[in-house]
Amino acid sequence: MKTNLIKLLAGVLLITGFFTPEAAFSQSEKNIVNKYMKELPQGRPDFKEGPQNYRMTAVYTNLDLYGNFTGKTKVTGDYTCGLENGMASWKNVSIAASNNSSEPFPEGVKQEYMENMKYLPAKGLLEEETFENFPSNLENVFARNLLWDMACIEGFAWEYSDSLQLNRKYIVPDIIGEFQMADIGTYDHTNIELCWTGISFMNDELCAVIEYRAIDNRIRMEMEQMKTSGTEQYWGTTWISLRTRQIEYAEMYGGVIQEIELKGFQDKFLAKTVRVLLVERI
Repeated sequence: MKTNLIKLLAGVLLITGFFTPEAAFSQSEKNIVNKYMKELPQGRPDFKEGPQNYRMTAVYTNLDLYGNFTGKTKVTGDYTCGLENGMASWKNVSIAASNNSSEPFPEGVKQEYMENMKYLPAKGLLEEETFENFPSNLENVFARNLLWDMACIEGFAWEYSDSLQLNRKYIVPDIIGEFQMADIGTYDHTNIELCWTGISFMNDELCAVIEYRAIDNRIRMEMEQMKTSGTEQYWGTTWISLRTRQIEYAEMYGGVIQEIELKGFQDKFLAKTVRVLLVERI
């Protein structure tokens, strides 16, 4: 009788031990879903931990329509957000170019006109006055893109969090149609899709992962040395801390196919540009 009781108790313990972890895991899983995956923290960060510093690196690779390499450009800059009164700034912006696909970039040329440039990220980025100190050369476009790309990444990270649901595609309603690009041309978005795809871990922070894409956008530029007309598509992913709402890491990819007319050349030509952009904490 005693032996049978011991066997029975042992069996109960085995069964309990077998099922309890699963039950505990299910409860833990439910808690995680309820806490982190029902809705996102909303709005822009409050920057209680002070200004945040990032390094942006963008590499543009130029190709002909058959995929043959014709040149490459690297643009780097240090970005700070969360300054007093919501200001942001750039410094250490440099541009390097190379006609060799396999060799590393040479040392970049510092863009002195952007050193300690300050502005409000949410205002004026399409106004001529914001870029009044920028030169009129073609590199002007690369420098402007730093501001526009960072504003794009921040906007997708913060402005629509109250509308995003896990794994549900969201069409941004207020960035459709043509707008002026601060006196150098026009840009016409067809639509922009956002999707909150889950949570991950980056820089010791639990992060929401936001993906976005914008396909077949029309772009036209007209500058003293160049005119272009074509289409662009871009897509990317941003990791946003659930604790602070700060951007922990971002990457963007894009491609432009355009017809180009250069001053002094009789014939127009077609070209493709592929862009890879990274935003990292520093």
